[in-house]
Amino acid sequence: MIRTITGTINSKPITWQVDVRMSLADVLRAHGFTSVKEGCGVGECGACAVLIDDLVVDSCLYLAIWADGRNIRTVEGEAEGDQLSAVQQAYLDTGSVQCGFCTPGLVMTSTRFVEEHKGKKVSRDQIRKEHGGHICRCTGYEGIIRAVEQCLKPDQK
Repeated sequence: MIRTITGTINSKPITWQVDVRMSLADVLRAHGFTSVKEGCGVGECGACAVLIDDLVVDSCLYLAIWADGRNIRTVEGEAEGDQLSAVQQAYLDTGSVQCGFCTPGLVMTSTRFVEEHKGKKVSRDQIRKEHGGHICRCTGYEGIIRAVEQCLKPDQK
């Protein structure tokens, strides 16, 4: 069965026809949002993480029809033209980008964490816990923690 969904993706309105059985990850990729990766398909690796109404969601487990009327953010929408977002730039500055497969999902989780905790004191354990739903075999996570810490500094945008 096909249904029409509407909403926004990266602040742009969409109206899509989707099969009610399709995951949001599959629909996003079919519409060119290739930053969304499906690593495990069971919500364990976090490679498919996107923000839906500012909550981190594993899009491989989220049916596309559930996104009707929602605001979805993917890593493609975080930069403004050639200007990377603060989180994207911090990932580059700290060497957090390795093979890149899991990076978009991690960036979205970091983005949400930074938006929620900007101006607050947080511990490295809080940052680790927030990113616990991601599996990255390349970075060792230390760079990711440093990237988030860099974004949380008071002098950062």
